[in-house]
Amino acid sequence: METGSGRNRSVPTLEMVAALAGVSRATVSRVVNASPKVNPDIRAAVNEAIATLNYVPNRAARSLVSRRSQAVALVVPESTAKVFADPFFASVVQGIALSLAETDFTLNMIIASESRSEKTRRYLLGGNVDGAIVVSHHSGDHSYAHLGQALPIVFGGRPLTGADDSYYVDVDNDAGAATATAHLVGLGRRSIATIAGPQDMPPGVDRLNGWRHSLQSAGLDDSLIEVGDFSPESGTVAMRRLLDRGVPIDALFAANDQMAAGAYAAIRERGLRIPEDIAVVGFDDDYFGATATPALTTVHQPAVEMGATIAEVLVKLIEGTPVERVTRLSTKLMVRDSA
Repeated sequence: METGSGRNRSVPTLEMVAALAGVSRATVSRVVNASPKVNPDIRAAVNEAIATLNYVPNRAARSLVSRRSQAVALVVPESTAKVFADPFFASVVQGIALSLAETDFTLNMIIASESRSEKTRRYLLGGNVDGAIVVSHHSGDHSYAHLGQALPIVFGGRPLTGADDSYYVDVDNDAGAATATAHLVGLGRRSIATIAGPQDMPPGVDRLNGWRHSLQSAGLDDSLIEVGDFSPESGTVAMRRLLDRGVPIDALFAANDQMAAGAYAAIRERGLRIPEDIAVVGFDDDYFGATATPALTTVHQPAVEMGATIAEVLVKLIEGTPVERVTRLSTKLMVRDSA
């Protein structure tokens, strides 16, 4: 038989909080729902009563009234292996989580490979979440863009399709790549190759454009291009192809630090030195760049800030607060030993 510490213990109710605080049930409800229309002294009294009684709001009931689930989805249209191997993604998620921790929203993460995309769309439109964040650092899958008419959606990165109507947060990839390439030109390098990212995703396209713009402005050859998939292995393969062309190369801009790290291996295979023979610049300023030898000159992008900003924009959309459709963050060149 259970004692008073078990099933017979009364569960604190909204009415009990109201009685202890000396206010109406409606006032307690307003405090619980964070209404600004409550006197600060009354709010303090209600919060003290909530703490004394250890009252936990019935979120299910609140959801019926507000028609909100108090949850948002983080959708990553990518394979699990790629998601957890990517330090950029980890930093973005950290920023999203830190920002949402200051709200009543919980975060549901969905790793949605192409085979699961339709299932994911049904989930998003099924009333399970109040909004969604779509981040795909590799694949550039923005097939969720059309859902923005039915559900608040914010993209991490500029969508290749639906950009005119979509809300997104991004860094200035074009300007960052142009600055990195101009730095190499300023060092006196004249045969500057690039390992570009996938051309079916915005960072791959924009960083290639930035590299090309700087070379064209300097009157230099812009044909030394190989494309990788943002993995270290693809960087190694792409660098071997560049070196196999038989064209002297004295500098490399890699579209991310992972591919730059892969390029290091190929350069050393040929008995070449960094930066004496080939100067190298990457993009991201992540773990791969931080642990490279020599230390990698790279373009820093504020990934944690980007994640936090994405979450802030989404919450504003859900709450009906006016917000800019496009938020673009700045990058910064971190000059180190490789260039």
